[in-house]
Amino acid sequence: MSHFHAVVWLDHSEAHVMHIAPDDVEKSVVHPAKPHQHLHSKSGVPGSGKAAEDKQYYHAVVEALKGAQEILVVGPAQAKLQLIKHMHAHDQAVADKVVGVETIDHPTDGQLVAYARKYFAAKDKMLGTA
Repeated sequence: MSHFHAVVWLDHSEAHVMHIAPDDVEKSVVHPAKPHQHLHSKSGVPGSGKAAEDKQYYHAVVEALKGAQEILVVGPAQAKLQLIKHMHAHDQAVADKVVGVETIDHPTDGQLVAYARKYFAAKDKMLGTA
């Protein structure tokens, strides 16, 4: 039985979802409905200085990941952690399939697939499931 892996690289402006089979890659790109705003907090102004979670964006990313048995979540900043938090709150079945969360910058799609294949191979070898 072969595993069907998926990797998602995301930041607040887009998510690249790759479903990876041994001889094929299926790619999709998810964009938020509204552009991400960078907020700066000012002294004496109420509020946290943080943008509200874009639930529609994270829901669309989760939908793009459905069907994968093992998921690797990567990205440069906080969006990957917000996605994990969203999964735990709204779709535990998908959250249970996340096998790793890694910080990586802005790879090309080819670099992302190579990184994911290497990650999953090392995980399988470590767990003795290769």
